[in-house]
Amino acid sequence: MIDLHTHTTASDGRCTPDELVARASAAGVRVLAVTDHDTVAGCAAAADACSRAKMTFVPGIEVTAVVEGADVHVLGYFVQTGSPALLSFLAEQRQRRADRVREMIGRLAMHGIPLDADAVLAPALKDSSRSAGRPWIARALVEGGHVPNIAEAFNRWLSRGRPAFIARIGAAPEEVFERIHASGGIASLAHPVLVKHDEWLPQFAKNGLDALEVYHTDHDELTTAHYLGIAKTLRLGVSGGSDYHADDAHGGGGPGRVSLPQKHYEGLLRLRAARRASASSDGSVSSS
Repeated sequence: MIDLHTHTTASDGRCTPDELVARASAAGVRVLAVTDHDTVAGCAAAADACSRAKMTFVPGIEVTAVVEGADVHVLGYFVQTGSPALLSFLAEQRQRRADRVREMIGRLAMHGIPLDADAVLAPALKDSSRSAGRPWIARALVEGGHVPNIAEAFNRWLSRGRPAFIARIGAAPEEVFERIHASGGIASLAHPVLVKHDEWLPQFAKNGLDALEVYHTDHDELTTAHYLGIAKTLRLGVSGGSDYHADDAHGGGGPGRVSLPQKHYEGLLRLRAARRASASSDGSVSSS
């Protein structure tokens, strides 16, 4: 199995990198990517754990871009996790995330729900490489007895249109594609069915998008076939994975519950080689 979309405690996952790799290995995953939100902090530990488990590790990232006020999640694969330019960009993204969490907690206070922002953000305040997000607020709401579960926290308070929602401020997709390419990676649009704007895809492809995440927990058989067709039409690669967080807000099952077919993984490897060959020719990135 090939799972190219998972999360750890470096962002909003519930498993440490070691725990994630152990669960993935037990499930039969043989190629694993860690794609935490706006941070690569979990990649080194996951790579070491994969090496011990004789699994292939793909260093990844999930960066949130913004188009017309809507979140557009971009997966980066094969990124050079030590790239200074990438790390600086991600630090800016994480600061915006922390600011947004504080604003949303302020909104909750206006509705009679007091949460300690410093307590919610404690992991990120202790380690600036960790990436905060709405799931951290949702868990605090559950722990405080304000909602019965994480899904209800989003449905009642934290989703778009709900009382505590604050729109995100972030980079445009084209900038995210460029940042990923500059770090030696390739860019794939995450779970396009959740973006709900297929009309944006041709322009994304023109502006540097390399692939579509066709295989995903939220894609049924018809949706998968739909995006396979779009990927073919736009000459994009195909990625896929479980989007595993180990929580009840991201579907059931474990890592590997969605697996990318081998032929498409090989296609991503070819895209990586082509991107790096092109970058090496103009001296913009190392081919290592």
